[in-house]
Amino acid sequence: MSGSGRFSGQVAFITGAARGQGRAEAVKFASEGADIIAVDVCAEFDSTSYPGATRADLDETVRLVEEAGRKIVASVADTRDFEGLSAALKAGTDAFGRLDAVIANAGICTGRMSWEITSAEWQEMIDVNLTGTFNTAKAAIPYLIEQGEGGAMVFTSSESGLKGTPFTAHYSATKFGIVGLAKTMANELGEHKIRVNTVHPAGVRTGMDMSADMNPLMDKYAHTLSPIFMNSLPYEILEAEDVADVVAWLCSDEAKYMTGVRLPVDFGNSNR
Repeated sequence: MSGSGRFSGQVAFITGAARGQGRAEAVKFASEGADIIAVDVCAEFDSTSYPGATRADLDETVRLVEEAGRKIVASVADTRDFEGLSAALKAGTDAFGRLDAVIANAGICTGRMSWEITSAEWQEMIDVNLTGTFNTAKAAIPYLIEQGEGGAMVFTSSESGLKGTPFTAHYSATKFGIVGLAKTMANELGEHKIRVNTVHPAGVRTGMDMSADMNPLMDKYAHTLSPIFMNSLPYEILEAEDVADVVAWLCSDEAKYMTGVRLPVDFGNSNR
């Protein structure tokens, strides 16, 4: 695998890296010269209908990064656990000696009508998606400030962080919350040349298979809600690599003057 080398000598910290977008991002950055600090919880969640990532999935990410010719420090850690997450990041920075890019990607999703979401489902969604993103940034920012060379952070939001997507009130709340967090941090960190942006994908072909939750709801309410899900471009689903390309660009010098940006990768869905 070859790349442009635009991240040569740099280190990227990626959460949710065992599969899907996180794995694609790890491979993308590695193919362009970066070493990787990878984290994933590698566990099941109480509220999701799809299987969680496994240690074998994370090991495959390790293999692919090494196949791309780069080094990787991969840890099983939960982004909800600030101390454990911080220890995983320290293991990586101790090994590589620096930090340049932070991709807060870990997240979960379930589909429910808003008033049918249980308190436990709501809390798990908030804890994983929003608190986990906050913990990732909180752990990484002191490294970037002390290093004194700037840096880039990208938080994975969603098209559901731009519009009121039906059946995902708890998920949408976290993804809108991520935007507020990123915009505030972009303002606070600008003086340190640390950029903070959000990326907003449409549906992505990953291990997060929502069909068991969403298909019955889509069938039941298609007569009133289906136009909300329409795309402007004639495509239906993204590949994880499509999102990784955009995240890498946001972290590169090609986007060095961009911060506080909400960047959709959604076939024009949020334009509807």
